[in-house]
Amino acid sequence: MAEARDFSDAELTELLRKGDRSAFTIIYNNYWKLLFHTAYRILNNTIAAEDIVQDIFVSLWNRKNEAVILNLKAYLQQATRFAVYQAVREKKHDDAFYNRLALVTADIITDNPLLFKEQQELLSEIINALPEDCKETFRLSREEGMTYKQIAAFLNISEKTVEKRITKSLKHIRKGLSLSGCLSVLSTIFFL
Repeated sequence: MAEARDFSDAELTELLRKGDRSAFTIIYNNYWKLLFHTAYRILNNTIAAEDIVQDIFVSLWNRKNEAVILNLKAYLQQATRFAVYQAVREKKHDDAFYNRLALVTADIITDNPLLFKEQQELLSEIINALPEDCKETFRLSREEGMTYKQIAAFLNISEKTVEKRITKSLKHIRKGLSLSGCLSVLSTIFFL
């Protein structure tokens, strides 16, 4: 195989799809540092960032035949961001969680405002398709920041009903995002 500079990302992606290990190595060498810095900047943890990047590349190799990759760099960065969101989400009790989430969101808006806008519109469509009672409860929770107790008092319903409506809403939204094939940034933000 020739040197890395002899292949475009599209060519490397095609070679990867055919199982070319040299192409995979070139992709790894070209993007490892970028992905590590993306993960580290948010997590502030070397080991966690390295683990995420390692997982991204293992997944890339394992999914080489099924992944639809139109832009290799964007694909890898989005996969890294999603993995970081998952890691941040699992540690949402952390004091710095909201600061890291703000950085991630700002990063997405800066790097790809069209993707952010598309995801925002998709999420809005999915929320608008909710039954009216679920939609109102969900918006009070996520947009107004009301607690379940506050929502129950405001709507004159039980807290258990609020919980059921939120659960139903989240399932509907996750299904809608899943059907769209979208690894939505907004889903992470709204499902905290």
